[in-house]
Amino acid sequence: MSHYAVVAPPLYSHVKALQALAVQLIERGHRVTFVQQFEARSLLDDPRIGFYPLGETRLAPGSLARTLALAAHPSGLGLFRLIDDLAATTDMLCAELPAALEALKIDGLIVDQMEAAGGLVADALDLPYVSIACALPVNREPGLPLPVMPFGYSTSARARHRYDASEKIYDWLMRRHARVIEHHARRLGLAPRRSLHECLSTLAQISQTPASLDFPRSALPACFHAVGPLRNERSSHCPKAPGVMPPKPFVFASLGTLQGHRYPLFCKIAKACQRLEMPLLIAHCGGLDAAQAARLERHGTTWVTDFADQPVVLAKARAVITHGGLNTVVDAIHSATPMLAVPLAFDQPGVAARIEHHGIGQRVSRFARSTTFAKHLSGLLNDDIYRLRLRTMHPTLAQAGGAARAARIAEKALGERRPVLAEAA
Repeated sequence: MSHYAVVAPPLYSHVKALQALAVQLIERGHRVTFVQQFEARSLLDDPRIGFYPLGETRLAPGSLARTLALAAHPSGLGLFRLIDDLAATTDMLCAELPAALEALKIDGLIVDQMEAAGGLVADALDLPYVSIACALPVNREPGLPLPVMPFGYSTSARARHRYDASEKIYDWLMRRHARVIEHHARRLGLAPRRSLHECLSTLAQISQTPASLDFPRSALPACFHAVGPLRNERSSHCPKAPGVMPPKPFVFASLGTLQGHRYPLFCKIAKACQRLEMPLLIAHCGGLDAAQAARLERHGTTWVTDFADQPVVLAKARAVITHGGLNTVVDAIHSATPMLAVPLAFDQPGVAARIEHHGIGQRVSRFARSTTFAKHLSGLLNDDIYRLRLRTMHPTLAQAGGAARAARIAEKALGERRPVLAEAA
């Protein structure tokens, strides 16, 4: 039996995906401990998984709540403050992880691609580690836009220039974080590094993004594995199904756990569905209060709930309006539910661009009028081509392997300390 540490950003969707992988490894006989800032303990809900707190002297109480609040409003000065918070977390982890891993007698690490500290410290301590892409992969290659960019796929010289220019802008915005990575790489005696894509495992890289959803890639490492969603299918902690379901056909709308507070956007969506005389179910993930929910329900035939069993609801919905979060999109592919993507932040513009590229949905700006939302939604509801394209993607998703396959790959890579090639996994 080996003892593995998980290093990840303290974000709900990332922790849940990595928890599903952890459960698979535990059921294969291993110990798993999440090592993260002290306030992240509440994100775990399986008692079999350990938690080792860090940052109690470096991070002030309430720091996680502040970071999550900034992540929910990542624009203007808030974006720079969020980047500063992410840099501070990486700095803390690079300083405190070595002693923690030694105290825990860790045999290997499972590292989220979005947290550079795991790879830096693992390389410095000569510990094996695997990288997990819970969001779109950060792997860079010429001719592709970064995952946070809204650009469609094109091989033209103009598109290539746009991709290159946007990459320079992104690196400038992330310069505070880059300086932290660079400092600790130098301090730990490693080759120079400045960005997340330079801190990935050479043993195995595991991605939740199905290959059929991504843009065409030609430069992924041989140890890259697209396994589809990391889910614990036997979990007893599933979100509840809404007490009352709208009559079929209906539209489902969810903006995820960080963006569920966007009441004006939900109003716009409700007005669009009212215009089309289409029942609507909204899941706000606890972001709205009772008064806001009641006001939304006055728009046509609108039902509002806090949480919903998303796969169950999507299987019944005629279409879904989503922020473009990868979990919702993959669930929609599984249920062949056409998507109207309203990207808000992070990799959501990139996910929306991929939805458009594959013709499995449409994209609309969050600033558009309700009439524009209704126009796009009408196109989805009245054209079966979207559902047909989604059905062609379903077999590859079903065969990807999910958390069980990810656990086998991680176990092999960490146990043998050599690359696990995609064709051999």
